[in-house]
Amino acid sequence: MGFLKEFKEFAMRGSVLDLAVGVVIGGAFGKIVSSLVDDVIMPPIGYITGGVDFSSLKYVITEADAVAGVEEVAIKYGNFANVIIQFLIIAFCIFLVIKGINSFNKKEESTPAAPPAPSKEETLLSEIRDILKNK
Repeated sequence: MGFLKEFKEFAMRGSVLDLAVGVVIGGAFGKIVSSLVDDVIMPPIGYITGGVDFSSLKYVITEADAVAGVEEVAIKYGNFANVIIQFLIIAFCIFLVIKGINSFNKKEESTPAAPPAPSKEETLLSEIRDILKNK
């Protein structure tokens, strides 16, 4: 029974719950960004480039042969370009969120304190040094 109790304490910790919420929201946000890239950003880019659909761009290494039962082997660089664009959008959004959080948490920087006044001994030694320098 101790194992289950220990697991329950671990799972109910604030940081674990925060992480779970972050993962769920991140997954949903990833779907939104995927739709944004696939449905909003890439069609105009495809139109500008003459109707090229980036997700279907690929370099075929081995053609498919249905008779021999061989599947196509290809490098899908168009899909890779879509994923890179999605990553850049997500990274930019996270940057904006972190920047916003940091601006709320930013504490006013106080002016640096003036250096302490020299002690009597230091003042006396400075005067002696100046007298000896003038001789």
